[in-house]
Amino acid sequence: MPGTTEDSPGSPGPVTADDLDRAVRLAVDMLHGAPADGWGRNAGPVDWDCWETVEHLCDDLFAYAVQLGPRIPPVEGEVPIAYTSRRPGGPETTIRVGREAGAAGLLQALEASGALLVAMVRTASPRTRAYHPFGVSDPEGFAAMGVVETLVHTRDMAQGLGLEWDPPADLCARALARLFPDAPVPGDGAESGPWATLLWATGRADLPGRPRPAKWRWDGTPRP
Repeated sequence: MPGTTEDSPGSPGPVTADDLDRAVRLAVDMLHGAPADGWGRNAGPVDWDCWETVEHLCDDLFAYAVQLGPRIPPVEGEVPIAYTSRRPGGPETTIRVGREAGAAGLLQALEASGALLVAMVRTASPRTRAYHPFGVSDPEGFAAMGVVETLVHTRDMAQGLGLEWDPPADLCARALARLFPDAPVPGDGAESGPWATLLWATGRADLPGRPRPAKWRWDGTPRP
C-alpha cells in the first residue's frame, strides 16, 4: 500500500483503497434508508442540512482525488478549483446536485465521488506527495482522510435523519492510527472503542476523563 512500511506488532494495519470503498458503500447503503422528508434537517453538530452535508462529503472526496491527479502533484497549495456556497453559511463546494435529482441522484454523486478517490489511491505511486493543509500527504493518507470524512459526516447525517450508524471498528482503528497517532488506545487509559475515540478525536464526543477537544486536526504526513 502506498506510503506504508512494515506494520509493527499490534498495529491495525494501513488504510487501503478497499477501506475507503467499504466506508463509502456502507454510508450510501445506510443513507438509502433516509426518510424522504429528512434531507432538509440539520446534520448533527454542523450548520448544514443533510443534503448540503452529502454535497460537502462528495466535495471532500473529489478534492482529495484531484490533489493526487496531476503528474506532479502540488505540495504548496491546492489544485486551483473554485469553490462557492449556495447560500450564506452553507458549505463551499464544487459539486452540486440538483434537488430535482432526489435522494437517489444525491447518493449516486456520493458513490461516484468516492470511486474517484478510490481509483487515485489504487493507481498513485507510493512516492506521491500532495498538499493538504493538515500536512503534505501520501495516497494512504488521502485514503484515510476520505475514510474519516465519510464516517464522521455520515454520523452527522444519521443524527439528523434518525438513523443508526455504527461503522466497523477495524476501519475506525486504521484511520485513527494513520491520522491521529496521539489518540488514546486500549492500554493507554482509553476505555472506549475505536469509533468512540474517532468521534472524540474529531471533536464530536467526550471520552471518559477526556473532554472533547475544542480544536482538532489530523496529521496527514506519512508515517515513518
